[in-house]
Amino acid sequence: MTYLVVAFLTALVATAFILRVSIRHTKLMGDHDLEGVQKFHSRPVPRVGGIGIMVALVAGTALAQFTHAKEASSLWLLLLCSLPAFVGGIAEDLTKNVSPRRRLLTTAISAAIGIWLLGAVVSRTHVPGFEQLIVWTPFSVALTIFIVTGVANAVNIIDGFNGLASMCVLMMLLGLSYVAFQVGDTFVFTATLVVAGAILGFFVWNFPAGLIFLGDGGAYLLGFLLGELGILLVHRNPQVSPLFALLLCGYPVFETIFSIYRKRWLRGMSPGVPDGVHLHMLVYKRLMRVMLGATPDRRKTSRNSMTSPYLWVLCLLSVIPAVLWWDNSRVLGWFILAFMLMYILLYRSIVRFKTPKWLVFPRTPTSRSRAD
Repeated sequence: MTYLVVAFLTALVATAFILRVSIRHTKLMGDHDLEGVQKFHSRPVPRVGGIGIMVALVAGTALAQFTHAKEASSLWLLLLCSLPAFVGGIAEDLTKNVSPRRRLLTTAISAAIGIWLLGAVVSRTHVPGFEQLIVWTPFSVALTIFIVTGVANAVNIIDGFNGLASMCVLMMLLGLSYVAFQVGDTFVFTATLVVAGAILGFFVWNFPAGLIFLGDGGAYLLGFLLGELGILLVHRNPQVSPLFALLLCGYPVFETIFSIYRKRWLRGMSPGVPDGVHLHMLVYKRLMRVMLGATPDRRKTSRNSMTSPYLWVLCLLSVIPAVLWWDNSRVLGWFILAFMLMYILLYRSIVRFKTPKWLVFPRTPTSRSRAD
């Protein structure tokens, strides 16, 4: 737990310092777009929270080095692997001029370095058809890069409201930590504790007030680490089902897959074009009621923050069964199908204005399941 505490305190202080610096450099570090289709904040907010998280990760790794922990060298290599993904995201946060394709490319480079330095490669899938192909090295390498890049992009996609992406990643990392402890994988266990502590230190400043955002740097960094550690845990421990990692990341992964399907085949648009009908945005628009008597800015911030707990619960519905049946591919497979069906039914009910009244907040006699 020492790693978690040190990373937490470092991220807490580092993020506070970043907030103070951002007051003088708000043009460079802030998100000033208040009218975009995916913008739900009422004032310019610093979007470089990923820097505080990276500082905390370095501090946690330095602690391992100082105490001569055997995991120290692997932790340094993990941080080295994450640098391209982090730098690509931070460059976008500061310049607002790095295309999604370039950010995905930098994340793919991180995944490739992870294969080289850490041996983080997908070696099992328990998916019919893939098991025969996975023994072919080029295929396993390509699949690994695709998965890690996809998870990082998925975390960036759900990073739309205060505390949403950070808490979801925290819950998934704690799931990895629990299973790593069960199988005695001290490297993955230590790494997840360091990253979890860093997230908690950032979370204090992000939720509920939204004083600072993860930004692309933070989202791609956390997404890369989540995907990389999931692959490492499965690769290093044959008793862990590969479907465990898939179900664990069920919410962001299926959100991404469904969004691609929705944009490409239902709306005939490029998956890279932002729109305002992701599930978390629909929850904000149609399930969060306006607070009477509050100022417009206060209403917007409150609705923003109250959206996240709804999606935390959804995320837990995949995390909990993944943790309970981490070594049983058959059960995990059924839960993956059940989660996909539940997601589709929930999305469909909200889109068609048929949301049950008990899901609307606040639940008042005048609450209706229609948008404001």
